[in-house]
Amino acid sequence: MKKILSLAVALMLCTFSSILSSCNNNDDPSVSAPVAALAEVGEENSKEAIAGQDLHLEGDLQAEALIARIEVVVASADGQRMVVSKSWTEGKYIGVKNCTFHEHIDIPEATAAGTYKLTFVVTDKLGQSTTFTSNITIKAAE
Repeated sequence: MKKILSLAVALMLCTFSSILSSCNNNDDPSVSAPVAALAEVGEENSKEAIAGQDLHLEGDLQAEALIARIEVVVASADGQRMVVSKSWTEGKYIGVKNCTFHEHIDIPEATAAGTYKLTFVVTDKLGQSTTFTSNITIKAAE
């Protein structure tokens, strides 16, 4: 009888310790926020675009918790007038840990020449985000 009782207690302890050690905490604070570094804003990082043409953007992105969304906004320096708003929620950049972002964003032809603010936001699947901003100059179409 003692042998069966000892075996039952040992089995219960093994089961209990296995359950405790296999728990997964998805709210792990050790997962860092995404990293977004645009190496090029405009051709050869000129930080310039021409109305009616496209704005070249390129840089490396990293997200331990996988990329869920990327947003690009170009607005007037005072934030009152939005020129471009584009987002990615599916495709080659989404659901990956590391990638090189390379896109050409169309600047509307009616955009007035001047200084604008580019905002680039990367959000991971845990809802953490990182924002990269840069001033850009949009020149009138020639």
